[in-house]
Amino acid sequence: MANTFFCSDHHFHHSAILTFTRNDGVTPLRVFDNVEHMNEWMVYSHNRVVKPKDKVYFLGDVTMARSAESLEILGRMNGEKVLIKGNHDHCKAEQYLKYFKDIRAVDTHIKDFVLTHVPLHPDCLTRWGTNIHGHLHSNVVLRELSKLPDPRYVSACMEQIDYTPISLEEIKAKVR
Repeated sequence: MANTFFCSDHHFHHSAILTFTRNDGVTPLRVFDNVEHMNEWMVYSHNRVVKPKDKVYFLGDVTMARSAESLEILGRMNGEKVLIKGNHDHCKAEQYLKYFKDIRAVDTHIKDFVLTHVPLHPDCLTRWGTNIHGHLHSNVVLRELSKLPDPRYVSACMEQIDYTPISLEEIKAKVR
């Protein structure tokens, strides 16, 4: 039986991301020797859990580059891929469609979930319940009054899922 997975913000080939820090201004956002090490680790981690017939939603920011060559790495990754476009996904549709079955802005096909790159406003969640998103890297959406993490949001950012796609079953268990 095929499984469904989610991942976001790979930023393949983005060497500058290795210089970014977390909110403390000191701790590196990503700890890899170089961009090639980062790229290869994400491909390895992906293929370790995703099988060829599984479905994988990439929730944006696949690569920072605008070239077709920057997307070739996707050809080495298992699964039937769907792209939810992010703010850094600037390649042309035909370039993405070589690797992705479909390209969307938002997806609401999975009952009780809405898939986006940028987290939705909390008022929108009454229609779906849970927002699986990317964009925030190491940050989380907080409840306005308590400032605690809002359980209606699940981040699929590489930094929050140990660079390994997270399954729908894992997310359902987390949401319960």
